[in-house]
Amino acid sequence: MKRRKFMRSALTAVPALAGLKVAGMTGQKQEMALIEMREYELHFGTDQNILHEYFQKALIPALNRLGVAHVGVFKEWSRSEPAKIYCLFSYPSVPDLDRVRKQLRSDEKYLADATIYLKTSPEHFPFTRFKTKLMAAFVGFPNLVAESSLQNPRIFELRTYEGYNEDANSRKVAMFNKEEFPIFSRNKLNPVFFGEVLAGDQMPCLTYMLVFENMEERDRNWAAFGNDPDWKRVSAAPEYANTVSKITKIFLEPMGYSQI
Repeated sequence: MKRRKFMRSALTAVPALAGLKVAGMTGQKQEMALIEMREYELHFGTDQNILHEYFQKALIPALNRLGVAHVGVFKEWSRSEPAKIYCLFSYPSVPDLDRVRKQLRSDEKYLADATIYLKTSPEHFPFTRFKTKLMAAFVGFPNLVAESSLQNPRIFELRTYEGYNEDANSRKVAMFNKEEFPIFSRNKLNPVFFGEVLAGDQMPCLTYMLVFENMEERDRNWAAFGNDPDWKRVSAAPEYANTVSKITKIFLEPMGYSQI
């Protein structure tokens, strides 16, 4: 009950986003995505295959049927304790997020496919808790990019930029929208999404994800970005001063059944 109340309050706090659309949703106009990123904290000593079987055979097929075309599932590249699994979704609008959640509860095939997961006892349940971020896609990068020319194996970099206040965060978003995307493209920093966090921790902040073939390519391309003359010009512009107070980086690998 507390979680449902929190979700309702978080969604009503962002009514201006009610018309956002997302690429990959069947029959929908492609505008800006509403992105959700979940972080599952795994329960040590339990059977993690219960969670992966649930994602692969129940949740992802059900979300695909309900119009969520691509779902990403990732594990951490460098192991933490407790281990974590990350899931990435996108929706056409705030009402559609609520619609999908409600329809899952009455989807008979989903409920049948998820029986083992839903009936697992507390002491054997595969995770202790999950955290959720809701994000509005940037105007300059309005849709999650699910298709990639990169082949397996590949590595994803999830970056969160915290601002010391809302204005600093807004100026960093503007910096991306007005200046940075061509620089990213030129230096082969391959984006999956860019999102301004609406509900979650570390706020005010933005989060984005990049994909590379390996860490060597990642390091090489970030070095090229840092030496790019346009980046040096933009990063020195006074209107973008003091926009980021902390950067958090997490490196992820896709699960074999991930659709991203």
